[in-house]
Order: sequence, then structure tokens, then C-alpha cells
Amino acid sequence: MIHIDFRDPRPIYEQVYDALRDLIVTGVLAPGEKLPSVRELAGTLAINPNTIQRAYRELEADGYLCSVPGKGSFASLSDTARNAHRQELLARFAALAGELRAAGVSEEDMIRSIQGGEET
Repeated sequence: MIHIDFRDPRPIYEQVYDALRDLIVTGVLAPGEKLPSVRELAGTLAINPNTIQRAYRELEADGYLCSVPGKGSFASLSDTARNAHRQELLARFAALAGELRAAGVSEEDMIRSIQGGEET
């Protein structure tokens, strides 16, 4: 489910945040699906429970999950979170398109690639 790379320069809580966010956004974790408890996930990943708690807290603040006291945390993709993720993807796409233009790739080739056609 989640892989932690101890050589990754990002803090571990960010890796957990990103992994869970990706699982929620892609639908692997469906809205309303219960996430593992903080202790359970910390034990599985062999990391400090405070690290998991921080990732969960930030995911909740950003609208990717909701916590129910005494019940646990559940996947939840709010419209705000969905729009923020969409904007992030569009920004990454714009940066990539700029790199492709700088590399001499024509707009037509980019469009063809997006549509699933062969690159020339």
C-alpha cells in the first residue's frame, strides 16, 4: 500500500501524505473507506505513530480524509481537494509542455501524444 524510501530527501510524513493522497485521488481508497489506525499503519511501516498522525492531520486539513472520534479516519475527496489536485496536475503539465517546446517538440506532436497517437 505505502512504501517509505529512507533515502528520499522528503520527510517521512510527506511521503505518507503523498502516498495516501494518491490512493484516495485514484480511487484505490474509495470515499468512506476506513484507513488503518495510526498505530496500525505506524507498526506496518515501522515508523513513529506521531509521523502518521501528522500525515493524517494534514490530509484531513486538505480535505482528503475525515476523522470520526472513536471510529477512525476515512477517505474523503472534497471538491476543494479535487480542485487543488487538478490545479497541481495542470501546473506540472504546463511545466512539462514548456520543457517539450524547449526540446523542439511541436505542438501538433504534443497533441497527438495526448490523444494517444504515435509520436513522429
